[in-house]
Amino acid sequence: MAPTNRSASTPIHITQESMSISVVVPAYNEAGRIGAVLEPILGSRLVAEVIVVDDGSEDSTADEASRFPVRLVRLPENRGKAAALDAGVSAAKHDVFLFLDADLVNLRTEHVDRLIRTYVDQDLDMAVGVFADGRRNTDLAQRINPYASGQRILPRRLWERAKENVHEMNFGIEIALSKLAAKEGWKKEYVKLDGVTHVLKEEKRGFAKGVADRLRMYGDMIKWLFKRL
Repeated sequence: MAPTNRSASTPIHITQESMSISVVVPAYNEAGRIGAVLEPILGSRLVAEVIVVDDGSEDSTADEASRFPVRLVRLPENRGKAAALDAGVSAAKHDVFLFLDADLVNLRTEHVDRLIRTYVDQDLDMAVGVFADGRRNTDLAQRINPYASGQRILPRRLWERAKENVHEMNFGIEIALSKLAAKEGWKKEYVKLDGVTHVLKEEKRGFAKGVADRLRMYGDMIKWLFKRL
């Protein structure tokens, strides 16, 4: 892929009167949790629309999301995180996307605003939210590997550059985005999300299935860590 030509990019200017941020929330079996994520997102005056992508959930995730003023995209089967994000991007009306996971804990509107303001005020290509002071194991994981964070904001033009193999990526999408950012010299910043953490897979799905899902997630990440972009 050729390097990004930043001189040709158009800065995104956000005011309360003219907003251009589409929030995309991919969700798979997040009933009982997704509402606590949607409430603070919808509290932000900097968000133009919220799109929830129900990635073939087998529980009442879609029903819970539909109680909020969001756009709901329902996939007929579980296609994986990268494909769910891409479905949200395809449905979005705007050209800047804030990706937020559906299992976040202690997310507040100020976190949403901080990510958006950092991206806009510093004229970034990408801003990445990292957990801090939320939970020891998730804090440690993101200190070691902030490149895997699912909380990030970027424009459509850069998503299109990274998603060529989106249906193979699943949880490798964050690594692919971070690798491409490093390769092409994207202007990026890490934003501390104080007090935020997420529900562990072992807590959501039971120990054995949670561990298996975690190993698959790590496998996706490792695959794309070493894959040439």
